[in-house]
Amino acid sequence: MTSHTLTVGFDLDMTLIDSRPGIKAAYQALSARTGTYVDADLAVTRLGPPLEEELRNWFPEERIAATGDLYREIYTTHAIEPTLAMPGAREAIAAVHAHGGRAIVVTAKHEPNAKLHLSHLGIEADAVIGWLWAEAKAEALREHDATVYVGDHTGDVRGARTAGALSVAVATGPCDAAELRAAGADVVLGGLAEFPAWLDAHMARQTAQER
Repeated sequence: MTSHTLTVGFDLDMTLIDSRPGIKAAYQALSARTGTYVDADLAVTRLGPPLEEELRNWFPEERIAATGDLYREIYTTHAIEPTLAMPGAREAIAAVHAHGGRAIVVTAKHEPNAKLHLSHLGIEADAVIGWLWAEAKAEALREHDATVYVGDHTGDVRGARTAGALSVAVATGPCDAAELRAAGADVVLGGLAEFPAWLDAHMARQTAQER
């Protein structure tokens, strides 16, 4: 292990959690409340960017702020219960802890809702930082001295690279392996189930380099 404490950052939606069922339910409720059609099935195929980017596909600009607030209010009732942990999510966090490290979550999602998801699913992160997307994620990654960032979107790759962290991408979200590699991911895994073995090998290489 390195002389510094290992800190690994993880994205949330489609990296640690499969939030598609919950987000679909929230959009359907939002549509019913506002009387504005939202194609919830389409919306959940492009998770990753901030909520407001998706809302702009359905609502005029002057309604975005208020609609975003309403969505986040609706979210706690409709989206937490149906959301599932991604395969290997708990094991990935445990793998970081097994190496004496810290596992943090850095997400574009509203931070209180991110914490609700993790608590509901029993995923024990050491810190949760919300409201950060793409390159802005580097702020939290640098603050916490993260050397690895794991995410499913090309925006996550950009965040890792901006922070000078190793970009580990998982092809479980809207971006396929080829897109993630093209964006500059250092490592592309099929999913988090592959992460513990990768981390073991990565830490072994780090140890060997320090000898």
